[in-house]
This record gives sequence, C-alpha cells and structure tokens, in this order.
Amino acid sequence: MKIGLFFGTFNPIHIGHLIIANIMVETSDLNQVWFVVSPQNPFKKSKTLAHEFDRYDMVQAAINDSYHLRVSDIEFNMPRPSYTVDTLAFITDKYPEHNFSLIIGEDNLLSFKKWKNYKAILDNYGLYVYPRPTDSKPELADHPNIHWVDAPILNISATYIRDLVKRNKSIKYLVPDLVEQMIAQKKLYI
Repeated sequence: MKIGLFFGTFNPIHIGHLIIANIMVETSDLNQVWFVVSPQNPFKKSKTLAHEFDRYDMVQAAINDSYHLRVSDIEFNMPRPSYTVDTLAFITDKYPEHNFSLIIGEDNLLSFKKWKNYKAILDNYGLYVYPRPTDSKPELADHPNIHWVDAPILNISATYIRDLVKRNKSIKYLVPDLVEQMIAQKKLYI
C-alpha cells in the first residue's frame, strides 16, 4: 500500500489538515494518509504545546470514521527532537509491506534543504507537496521525486485557533466538533 505521512504537532488538528489529507487520498496515487503526531518539532519551540497524548487523541477523534486516514504515535518513543529521516527509516523497518512518502506544504519545501539528510528523504521516499502562499518558487520544485497535488489554499493555523481559545472565542467550524469538545473538556490552550 502507498502511504503518505503527514507529520505535525497538530496542536490542535484543524479542518485545514483534514482537507489536505483527504485531497491527497482522493486525487493522488496515495492509498492512505497517516498523521504522524510529533512530540516536538525540531524547528518549533512552543510553551503552548498540548501534551502529546492529548494531541494524538484529538487527531484520532477527528479521523475516527475514515478508513483512508490513520494516526500514528511512532515518534513518541523515539529520541527527541525527532527528525523526519529517522522516523521514515524506523517506520519503513516496522512496516516493510508499505511504501511511504512524505506530505509537506510548499512553504516547507522552501526550507527543505535545511532538514537532516534531506537528499535521502527525497531520493528514497519522495514528497507530495500541496500549495501554500509563498513569494518564490522552491528551488527543488522540479525534482522528479516531488509530486505536486492541487489542493485549496487555506489560511487556517493552529496558532490562530489557540489564540481564539485563549480569548474564550468560538472555534466552531475550524476544528471537528469532537476536537472542540475535547479542548473545552480538558481546558487546553487557556
């Protein structure tokens, strides 16, 4: 099976993430998308990062009825910060029956050369890239292992959602109902 790995802190998961994942499955040759919940992004330090198990549970709640979408906690027991190339090697060893590729936004492609062993990722796994607002064309845009997937450009961010929660404003329609309930029940991001 061909699986796209969508890495992120998902702090929290929102409809933008879900739309991108669904578009990937529906319009590319990927059979499934796995949300890989990262305990800590090496490029992001955040005091507002909810506990990894809470973020995992929110992703699970958001995708609970979809066969094509899965959630993974594979990085929870790996050294931190976790690097994508190490996770890809680990997940490939654990699930040799699958072919894995990485899903990233166009904005991340601009800085992709800064990633640990980016050439190994590109050569061995390939990238599925969705459009994001950028001012310039990424240097690697025409690489043969990069697959561009036409998807809507959504300007929704987890930072914006956390700010709304902190200000006691509604996040309805920005996150799935179950995620909104979990955030309220656990008093996350207050």
